[in-house]
Amino acid sequence: MYQENVVLCGASAYEQKYYFNQDFDSLPESVKQELHIMCVLYTEEIGGILTLEFDDNGSLQFKTEALDADAMYDEIGSVLRIKKLQTEKRELLESLEMYYRVFFLGETIEDDVENVDKGN
Repeated sequence: MYQENVVLCGASAYEQKYYFNQDFDSLPESVKQELHIMCVLYTEEIGGILTLEFDDNGSLQFKTEALDADAMYDEIGSVLRIKKLQTEKRELLESLEMYYRVFFLGETIEDDVENVDKGN
């Protein structure tokens, strides 16, 4: 269906903007707001650009980048903050992955349960 990763949302400290992919507009408003807050707070605290992207397997990836000239970007803080978000927001992130796999990749719930049982 898609050739590259599919961006769910992202924020930029440089442009002070938030982006949400309208392909996911059917998500509940509370989920959209939580994603918005999470991305914007990350870029306010760490700097740079953060995007949340689904890979071709349906896993949600945190992608970060910063300008070479950005002396304020906290690379170590970025890694720590992402790990903290992945822990604190685990249930939300897993639900988004399930949503993507079912509605975008066409998997069934049984397919996903089988993958978990096999350790994939």
